This record gives sequence, C-alpha cells and structure tokens, in this order.
Amino acid sequence: MSFRDNLKSELTFRGILVKELSAKTGINKRTLDNYLREKSNTPPADIAVKIADALNVSVEFLVTGKEKGTMFETSEIYTADVRQIAKKLLKMSENEKRLVCVIVDEIVRQGKLTEQNILP
Repeated sequence: MSFRDNLKSELTFRGILVKELSAKTGINKRTLDNYLREKSNTPPADIAVKIADALNVSVEFLVTGKEKGTMFETSEIYTADVRQIAKKLLKMSENEKRLVCVIVDEIVRQGKLTEQNILP
C-alpha cells in the first residue's frame, strides 16, 4: 500500500478529518488533500514527520504500512476495519474473545456464514 492508502486508513481508524489533521500539523488542508488524491506523491520527509507525529505513528508506518517492534510487525498491512476489530477485542473478556474465535473459525470453515445461520 502507498503513503496515500496508509494515511487514509489511519485517518479513518482514528476518526480524524483532514481539517483536524491540518490544525494539528499546521499543514494546509489543500496540501493534505493532495496527498490523499489518487495520483499523489509521497510528501517530503519534514511533512511526513509532522503527519506521523500528529497521528502518533511512525513515518515508516505511513510509508510502508509496517511498524517495526510492535505486535503489528508483519508483512501484511492492517486496514482500519481490522484494527477496529482488534481494538474491540482488547476490551473483551477472555470468554468473549474465545466466543469470537469460535465464530470466526466457523465463518472460515463454512465460508457462507450469515446472520440467518447464527442468530435465532
């Protein structure tokens, strides 16, 4: 994924609007909008550092989607939706986590699990 994709994902994950990021970083909103456009360039290092600091992530994460030395260090990039699920899991009891694992295992096993299959 690109800087644009990782920035967009992080903004979504944190629920931050571009204008809020602009206020936190001092970077013009239009400049940030340009980094989020389809055919955007990676910003210069000083701008990337400001954005990363405001989002409390590393520049490396924004550029590569990987964060070294964390539980998220992997060759896969965790999108905002996956991280939202992980955030919710962290708030659950051990029993609730086991139940979620059973449900996920069943979805993977059947490949066709729907609300009608599991809800009364």
